[in-house]
Amino acid sequence: MPEIKRLYRSSKDKVLGGVCGGIAEYLGVDPVVVRLIWVVFSLMWGLGLLVYILAWIIIPVRHHTI
Repeated sequence: MPEIKRLYRSSKDKVLGGVCGGIAEYLGVDPVVVRLIWVVFSLMWGLGLLVYILAWIIIPVRHHTI
């Protein structure tokens, strides 16, 4: 049975809250790309900061094990 893919905030690749790092891990892309898209989204429509804060509250943290 395949493992279910879940969205978590990153605890190791974070700048502010780990939201973009977690989305990048989930999608399998570079976190810088996700951060750039998020900045463009924020500047164009102005809701990016609010959405980021909501995601920070809603998405649980993934605690990476060594």
